[in-house]
Amino acid sequence: MGHPATWAVDGRHDKDHYVGARPVSVCGDLARLHPIDPSLEVTMAVPVQPILVDEAKQGAFIQKILDDTSGTMTTLLAILGDRLGLFKDLAAHGPSTTTELANRTGIQERYAREWLGGMVTAGYLEYHPETGRFVLPPEHWEALAHESGPFFFGGVHQMQGALAQVLDQVAEAFRKGGGVKQAQYPPVFWDGLERFTAGWFENLLIQQWLPAMPDVEAKLRAGGLVADVGCGRGRALVKLAQSFPKSSCIGYDVYPPTVQQAEGNARAAGVGDRVRFEARDVAGQGLPQEFDIVCTFDVVHDAADPQGLLRSIRQGLKPDGIYICLDINCSDKLEENIGPLGALFHGFSVLYCMTTSLSQGGVGLGTVGFHELNVRKMSEEAGFSRVRRLPLENPFNNVYEIRP
Repeated sequence: MGHPATWAVDGRHDKDHYVGARPVSVCGDLARLHPIDPSLEVTMAVPVQPILVDEAKQGAFIQKILDDTSGTMTTLLAILGDRLGLFKDLAAHGPSTTTELANRTGIQERYAREWLGGMVTAGYLEYHPETGRFVLPPEHWEALAHESGPFFFGGVHQMQGALAQVLDQVAEAFRKGGGVKQAQYPPVFWDGLERFTAGWFENLLIQQWLPAMPDVEAKLRAGGLVADVGCGRGRALVKLAQSFPKSSCIGYDVYPPTVQQAEGNARAAGVGDRVRFEARDVAGQGLPQEFDIVCTFDVVHDAADPQGLLRSIRQGLKPDGIYICLDINCSDKLEENIGPLGALFHGFSVLYCMTTSLSQGGVGLGTVGFHELNVRKMSEEAGFSRVRRLPLENPFNNVYEIRP
């Protein structure tokens, strides 16, 4: 072993009693910063054979933990930058001193200085020491400052900040079962969700998804009747109504506060005469009429009764109707989901998607539970005959065209 180690055998710290012990080593800088105190009593299971630690692997993992923990802090600082408009101000005004940023945005210079320092050390901003100015590189604008843009992360960061507020409730659900109800999430979570999904509807829905479904486009141009199930705040239907003025749209959602917000969004966009919204549990109550097109955008994996939801959608489609389903781009094999996106999806599942389903007595399908294999299987069980995944390159989502 290349570094000092503490040998723990049934709470004893005597290197002579190594038989059956596990050598524990802390590598690199962290070892110097946090040496193991030999006075600590550590009790652990005694294996039959010694466990030898690969120090390179251990050191790499410790570095990963440090990176992930630092990333959490960076995200919290990014949430502040988004909330206070700091990224957008830097994008608009270019290189700035701490005083200039503080004066323009109405914040305290000392806080501006510390926040800017954190963003520089994280690689979000650049610093020019010769001028004392901070810069948001133009390559970073889309992710941090372009509201509703295709790569904007502000809404995701806002949601992550809000999820921290339900950690205690989620921990309780781990112990006792059930889950966290939608009403327990703070309003800022729904604000972030609307901002995040706005990027889909502003940049992808009309420009990419619909052109890949010519029959859907034809129905919309002719004046089809559209239902958006799990409509949230109605951004998708507002966009469809603006783009296809002959069509009529109805949004359904089980969460009444979002329905009220959707109605306001439709009025503000000037399409309130062709878009209406209703609080309705489509899985339990079905659709009240037949539609030419039914949409779900990132909804089925959240549902308490996803199979019942698909069955209701099938029954609510006209014989030649089309169901548009957007859901998570993931695999049915855990090992194929390993990586940053898989970790992000599982985090959202535990902290929102799965737990809100379980809170209603649902199946808790989870964020990665509606993969393509399940889309096809469950659609067939619901009475659909054809499922086509659109040939789109999108790391977050798949879009399916599903027909009776």
